[in-house]
Amino acid sequence: METAAYPTPDVLVARLARTAGIALPPEGPPSEEFLRDLAGRVGLDGNDLLVIAGLPLPTEALDLEGTAGSWVSMLVQHALPLAAADRQRLRVRARAMAERPRPARTPERPPRPPGPPGFGSLLVHLLALRNLNELAVAKTMCLMSGVCKAASTIRMVRDGAKALDAELLDGFAAVLGVPVAVLASLTGVRSSARGDGPSPEVADVAALIREVRHLTKDQVRELAEALDHG
Repeated sequence: METAAYPTPDVLVARLARTAGIALPPEGPPSEEFLRDLAGRVGLDGNDLLVIAGLPLPTEALDLEGTAGSWVSMLVQHALPLAAADRQRLRVRARAMAERPRPARTPERPPRPPGPPGFGSLLVHLLALRNLNELAVAKTMCLMSGVCKAASTIRMVRDGAKALDAELLDGFAAVLGVPVAVLASLTGVRSSARGDGPSPEVADVAALIREVRHLTKDQVRELAEALDHG
């Protein structure tokens, strides 16, 4: 259970800036431009840094079709074994789908973690912005990192009932597509002795997860089934 005081957003941003080897702006809070640049330097998404900094998200970040996330684990399962060139073609196709006009629908805000502020709830929320609920997180984490946990365990992490450890940090780093050292510096959790950065296939699939987050269920299923039948 998380008991230590959760740092303020400025402390969290400072930790990531230190990891990236860049200085914070000398005056005032960091701008959105600075945060998005910092995100790229540490391997996170620009919206991830807005969340970490305690800033509001753009409306389009919340344009998610909740049922689409249930197909992501199948997509991940079939994408991981692909050759690098095939993974890149898949990502190009996913980006082309994402650029199509979106069907009219009511944007669905990922549910705010009900537990107290903590690193577990933060990481689960970042994955909710990738349209992954706790079950989808558990499935994709197992596929991408070999860290296999039940959805109920992910909920406990979200709620602060189970503290992050080195194994979970490996799992979250894989699905987010960032070096585990980045999450270790952010959370203060000691990382394992595993490799620092994601493998090429894990990095590509983590990027794919970001690229399909705004797709409909039918679009994600189309991508997954095309690989299944390929």
